[in-house]
Amino acid sequence: MSVAQSVAAVLRQHVTLEVESLDRMYLNVYVPQLQYESGAAVFFRYHRGHPFASSALMAPMRRAFVATIEACVHRHDIPLITFAKGQRKDDVAAAHLARFTAEEGVLFVGKAQETAPVIRTEKRRNPRTGQSYAWLVRSSAPVNHYYFYGVDRDFGPFFLKFCSYFPYTAKLCCNGHEYAKRQLARAGIGYEALDNGFLSCADPARCQAICDGLSAGTIETFARKWLARLPQPFTPEDRTAGYGYHLSILQAECSLTQVLDRPVTGRIFFEQVIRENLDLGRPDQIKLIFGRRVTKCTPGRFQTRVITEGVTPSLHVNYKSSRIKQYHKEGRALRTETTVNNPNDFGLPKRLSGLPALRAVGFQANRRLLDVERISHDCAIGEVVFQQLNQPVVVETQRASALRSTDPRVQALLSVLVMFRLLPEGFANADLRAHLAPLLGLDPSQLTPGRMTFHLRRLRLHALIGRLPGRHRYRVTGCGLRIALFFTRTYARFLRPGLSLLRPDTVPDDSPLGRQFDRLEAALDQWIGQATLAA
Repeated sequence: MSVAQSVAAVLRQHVTLEVESLDRMYLNVYVPQLQYESGAAVFFRYHRGHPFASSALMAPMRRAFVATIEACVHRHDIPLITFAKGQRKDDVAAAHLARFTAEEGVLFVGKAQETAPVIRTEKRRNPRTGQSYAWLVRSSAPVNHYYFYGVDRDFGPFFLKFCSYFPYTAKLCCNGHEYAKRQLARAGIGYEALDNGFLSCADPARCQAICDGLSAGTIETFARKWLARLPQPFTPEDRTAGYGYHLSILQAECSLTQVLDRPVTGRIFFEQVIRENLDLGRPDQIKLIFGRRVTKCTPGRFQTRVITEGVTPSLHVNYKSSRIKQYHKEGRALRTETTVNNPNDFGLPKRLSGLPALRAVGFQANRRLLDVERISHDCAIGEVVFQQLNQPVVVETQRASALRSTDPRVQALLSVLVMFRLLPEGFANADLRAHLAPLLGLDPSQLTPGRMTFHLRRLRLHALIGRLPGRHRYRVTGCGLRIALFFTRTYARFLRPGLSLLRPDTVPDDSPLGRQFDRLEAALDQWIGQATLAA
């Protein structure tokens, strides 16, 4: 009976590089005083000196802000693009980034209409006098947003999105892995990228130190740098009076990337993890993963979701508005990332100053998930054993050819080993020849002693048999018996019968397996036909 191990324990034997880093950071850029109606009224009446506060006063600000953006675009010859509905903005940015050669600058400005929270004027009526008056209220409306896609010397690609309507809230998106890549390049440390992560690094310790050093202060400096360079809706007098932008965390992804030593086996490993951990979304598991109390009043659905994008499955576990996502990244690494969409879920402030505590929560959740996940077997070990048998082996100065499991001679050898396991005195060269020859359809005299010595050496160097001390006799090892039983039974009871049912010219009409393959072929033909028509 196999004892389930934690995924973290199994991974320790199969990880070539491990990097813990902030990944995507999505920051809210806002003026605190203008996030509510009374603050907006104070801005217009007491700061700008208007007798009343109305949305009519916002229109000139909006026009001036948009005119400043258009003038900036024209002055610096920056492309201005209107995003089409449904168009992936990242694809557009990637195309411009591929043509960009400067160390830093703005790639292009994109315009899109999106729904955003705004402050507008609502007409109300005094119940005593019957006179109408204007009143500021919070609402939402589809308004134009301007995306400034750029490249920073330290942070790499980013975008800063401004809402063109009062109170002109903005969003800043950057990536911690891209920051680390820039720092490694400047330090002259070689690395190989894995999309927005790392596949290898010449100095893993330095890479991790750079990722750990991405602080709230560093991000704040980066944000202030570009806020000063790009057009703003607020004048210098507004900013001097305290109406300047602040930063808060809208979304933070804390990622753990573990590069696996065997990529193909890694996919099999992760699929096994999914199959054996479908109960991760239960409240008792959530408590262990996030380290938080879960009661009947805790909002959110407690469930585990497996989502397939293309052919890549991913595992999702939710807690309130935050989630953990785990997937096999680029076919090379296991990526575990905790995305915090609301720091208040963990009793943390949203201000950027709370980033250190938020990092601790996210990285701990990643590690706890690996500790909570259980797996009944290490498929990477099975891959190693399989390859050792099916490839030549060298022990000290002796070399033995492969024991290819589907070779009829190898199947005959393994079948004989099963019979020899119970012999107390083991077996000799002549014993092996006497039992092996009939299985190969030969007379024992047709197998020379030299040929039998060749087979014995192969079995011994592959550790399926061991030589008795001081004697020319051999005994089947415990591992040898298990491997012989497994390969002979699998070949006889699964591979041969199954393959005989797959050939269309030999499948019986009443074969369940044949019918299922017929359905699969029909579905594939239909899908190919539809794809051809669509093209």
